[in-house]
Amino acid sequence: MSANRHALILTPLAILGCLYALYLVHRPDVAGQAGLAFWAFIVVLWLLTGFAISGLSHLKLKQPVARRAIGLAVPVLFGAFLFFLWEVIVIGAGVPSVLMPAPSAIAAKFSASLPLLRDDFFQTFVKSVLSGYAMGCLSGFLVAIIADRVPFLRRGLLPLGNFVSALPVIGIAPIMVMWFGFDWPSKAAVVVVMTFFPMLVNTVTGLAAVGKLERDLMHSYAAGYWRSLLKLRLPVALPFIFNALKINSTLALIGAIVAEFFGTPIVGMGFRISIEVARMSLDMVWAEIALAAIAGSAFYGLVALIERGATFWHPSYRT
Repeated sequence: MSANRHALILTPLAILGCLYALYLVHRPDVAGQAGLAFWAFIVVLWLLTGFAISGLSHLKLKQPVARRAIGLAVPVLFGAFLFFLWEVIVIGAGVPSVLMPAPSAIAAKFSASLPLLRDDFFQTFVKSVLSGYAMGCLSGFLVAIIADRVPFLRRGLLPLGNFVSALPVIGIAPIMVMWFGFDWPSKAAVVVVMTFFPMLVNTVTGLAAVGKLERDLMHSYAAGYWRSLLKLRLPVALPFIFNALKINSTLALIGAIVAEFFGTPIVGMGFRISIEVARMSLDMVWAEIALAAIAGSAFYGLVALIERGATFWHPSYRT
């Protein structure tokens, strides 16, 4: 009980201390010329916050709702403290914004550029990522079913898949731009190439993960190939398939953004990053990075949520 009480006392103290430090660092007499006393205060806050977050993570609570709330609060507070350190170090030490803008400057640029960011998001994520992701994953899944049915095709495709997966996107993107033009279809083509083989390899591996006893049981029921596939092998392969879907959710966004560096209309996340870097406008670059991080995390979280509902029976979800 004592540890619980200490954690609940230290946490609000650490939050109040961080808020006061943010107030101090933006004062004209501190910004860019913070003294030794200020940095000593930041070190004390660092230690205090570490003890507070560590105490929260070890809280022993009986209510499930309270446990889930604490489980969510710990990573949120940890991430917020990292942004706090970023802010006070950049502002207090007077780091030029052309090298590293403060989170407050990035947030201000983000809110001021919402229409531009919306257009970039629609061009890159909605047009390129989602279309390429759907085509790549679906085609990889269908080819995996065919390869599972035709053994010699499986033996030929899997080594090819490993080879193509090792190809750098920076080498594929210019070729796709030359083949499919400068608009979003070339970026979707890069995404298809990047997502096809992870889905193929994972699906084939998942279909082969069924044990001999389960196969013999289906054979004793006189189940043919397709009935065994639908009733037994695909459900067993679901964790592997969702693993590929989660991997591809990040690969697709990376591939589309990198592909835009090699030719695109005057819109898109990759285009905006390359242009703003040339203009030394690092706050806009970080705003685009933040948009990509938010979109990628939300996409990954959605796939993980669907996986949780579809594979609730898997041992990893048992409490």
